[in-house]
Amino acid sequence: MDLLQLGVVIKQRRQRLRIRQNDLADLAGVGLRTVIAIETGVANPSFETLSKIGDVLGLELTLTIKS
Repeated sequence: MDLLQLGVVIKQRRQRLRIRQNDLADLAGVGLRTVIAIETGVANPSFETLSKIGDVLGLELTLTIKS
């Protein structure tokens, strides 16, 4: 999954849960600009940032070996 696809998944989940971007930022303890950049695929977020956002959205991060 590339950064653009990751952003789409996060945005769709946030919208499905009816959470605004600024509320997600507050709940995850990250900046609003960070959330916007991730959702648009222009950020290269750390694992910690993705983990915080994933926790709020009920998403699980999984690492797999490429085939």
